Amino acid sequence: MAWTKYQLFLAGLMLVTGSINTLSAKWADNFMAPGCGGSKEHSFQHPFLQAVGMFLGEFSCLAAFFLLRCRAARHPDASMDPQQPFNSLLFLPPALCDMTGTSIMYVALNMTSASSFQMLRGAVIIFTGLFSVAFLGRRLALSQWLGILATIVGLVVVGLADLLSKHDDQHKLSEVITGDLLIIMAQIIVSIQMVLEEKFVYRHNVHPLRAVGTEGLFGFVILSLLLVPMYYIPAGSFSGNPRGTLEDVPDAFCQVGRQPLIALALLGNISSIAFFNFAGISVTKELSATTRMVLDSLRTIVIWALSLALGWEAFHPLQILGFLILLMGTALYNGLHRPLLSRLSRGRPPAEEGEHERLLGGSRTPINDAS
Repeated sequence: MAWTKYQLFLAGLMLVTGSINTLSAKWADNFMAPGCGGSKEHSFQHPFLQAVGMFLGEFSCLAAFFLLRCRAARHPDASMDPQQPFNSLLFLPPALCDMTGTSIMYVALNMTSASSFQMLRGAVIIFTGLFSVAFLGRRLALSQWLGILATIVGLVVVGLADLLSKHDDQHKLSEVITGDLLIIMAQIIVSIQMVLEEKFVYRHNVHPLRAVGTEGLFGFVILSLLLVPMYYIPAGSFSGNPRGTLEDVPDAFCQVGRQPLIALALLGNISSIAFFNFAGISVTKELSATTRMVLDSLRTIVIWALSLALGWEAFHPLQILGFLILLMGTALYNGLHRPLLSRLSRGRPPAEEGEHERLLGGSRTPINDAS
């Protein structure tokens, strides 16, 4: 069936805004500007402040939800189902996981390349599959276990490519290895978030935009408050500011004042995550969760190509092999091989009943798939 113009628009919006989200965060990290008190020029490395901006973008989805609800009150449609009463604190545990995982990933993005960052996020399949078996009592198909195995192999190949690639003064080998490990560690936390959402949130009839916005509200408020103690906590080699602390918000604002393009990068990060979440939810509804997964894989290619074109990283052939293996693992885990096998055997295509809602068992993604 041919896509409508609206569906093409949604697919393009998801691809573009998802790519902008990662690239704008990396672009901000590449800027050099002096900080407060006449400090020397240094790169803009403020991962926790960037995470606050991302949650602000997610929080804006809550405004979009209430606008849609007002519109539905005047012109009822099927996109706004009646909302069951629920306790908003249900979103607190997954929001805490989202806050922790996102913060760790922004720290890691300062240490490694944007393409490796995007590829290594594929590790979420491994932990999601294992946790769904352990805590949700699910049984994985053979193809899903093969997908997990392929993903592990792909991660090893991508990590090996990082080890063999040339490293500049900004990204030393030890930092790249640490960054890669932090990304994989963050995926464990994201997987816990996904299991919590499945176990406690999805049984309620909560609109996805409301879910994203509520988690964004919790993340924004809590992480904003945590920025105060982070100003005083020493971080050693993990710190990117002159004071050597976990986060230095005044230094960040001084750098933005001296290099306005940083503000543009931050604005791109904040706005893109809001549109990306809206587009992702709409693609799942209008097309399928599988289409959303394919578009997310295309996003990796776009980020990789632009990073190479901008000279942010060096090309290594092993990355192609690693990406293809990761793509195969994702396809196997999400069942993309079934329609292909069905067509090859000239059989009847498998039913797609419930594909729009199939999440953790198949094309499961967190309701606020960020970065």
